[in-house]
Amino acid sequence: MSHRVPLVLVHGNPENASVWGPLLAELGRVDAFTLSPPGFGVPAPEDFESTVDGYRDWLIARLEQFERPVDLVGHDWGGAHVVQVAMTRPDLIRSWASDALGVYAPDYVWHALAQVWQQEGPGEESVKEIFGGSLDERLAVVAGIGMTGPVAERIAAGLDDGMGRAVLTLLRSAAQPVMADAGRGIANARQRPGLALIAMNDVRVSSGTVAQHRAAAEAAGAEIAELADVGHWWPIENPRPAAGALNAFWRGLDRS
Repeated sequence: MSHRVPLVLVHGNPENASVWGPLLAELGRVDAFTLSPPGFGVPAPEDFESTVDGYRDWLIARLEQFERPVDLVGHDWGGAHVVQVAMTRPDLIRSWASDALGVYAPDYVWHALAQVWQQEGPGEESVKEIFGGSLDERLAVVAGIGMTGPVAERIAAGLDDGMGRAVLTLLRSAAQPVMADAGRGIANARQRPGLALIAMNDVRVSSGTVAQHRAAAEAAGAEIAELADVGHWWPIENPRPAAGALNAFWRGLDRS
């Protein structure tokens, strides 16, 4: 397959770029670039606004540095940022893929932990416990949400107070009806080919239910790839179903 188009991957919370290692190994792509949202694996500049709009503008600015449109892929919050770009700056991408389309469904409800983070007081206590503990405590946190193995260890090592602050600001900026309102423009993402990656065993449904993923994907004109037997952390757990779906998606674009 031709790889003249650069591949750009954007991860989410509470991750760093190491989350993409297993997927990149499966894809065999040497032309890939991993972008870490400020605060998530890289320090956030002092004047950076860790909000839904702030991350959209950050990603747009990074993509403007490429000489040509890219194939853009996002996981978790990275997937939400990808959809924002597809809706607002389709000229920067050849295609987009996201596993977080469900958060743009009109009836999406934030998961329980996000609702804690959106509260003043309880949110601060929660991130102190999750992001501010010892390495052993952070390893336990990561294991508790379903991540294991060497990549999970690297993610645990990257949890810090800066990420906790970014999480609070981001989730509070995304309290409903913010995401539902943003989703009203999701048809704008039809301007470029899209792929909705749906992890069928995502019991956390932090990015939406299967029905919400499907509805948002249809509104965005995106193809749907059901990733069987994998959960929310599919890039670590088993990236093969997603790699197969992505390669098939890109092959179709190369032929067109």
